[in-house]
Amino acid sequence: MAIAATDPTDRVEQLILLTERLTELVAEQAQAFEQRRPQDAAAKMEETGRLANLYRHESTRVRADPSLVAGAPAPLRTRLVRATEAFDAVLARQGRAIEASRTVTEGLVRAIADEVARNRSKGVAYGANGVASTTGTATAITLNRRA
Repeated sequence: MAIAATDPTDRVEQLILLTERLTELVAEQAQAFEQRRPQDAAAKMEETGRLANLYRHESTRVRADPSLVAGAPAPLRTRLVRATEAFDAVLARQGRAIEASRTVTEGLVRAIADEVARNRSKGVAYGANGVASTTGTATAITLNRRA
């Protein structure tokens, strides 16, 4: 998928619209995470993903061939730069919000796992000499640190 621009001015105008819409969507998602309502962030995930892919594709094209936007008026290109800066700021905000949410979630999972392990009865295992030993705790819970 690509932007179908007729000239550099048209391309820059479309990139501004794309960047502003994407900024709006990411800001809404960041707010949802900040309010501890990640389910709200999922509502427009499909549109965000589609526009983010288009943005990535178009920014790669412009980086590879700056002439695609070079002929646009300077004020319009400046507006695109400002829109891009706002987008970068919103992405940083979203990153902080997601990291905070992840930290809270990991803490909750770890606390629950610790409580389950404490309340579980100790399993009986047999040692090397065949005598029952209750020094070990048998648990069947797994924590993934990368999740």
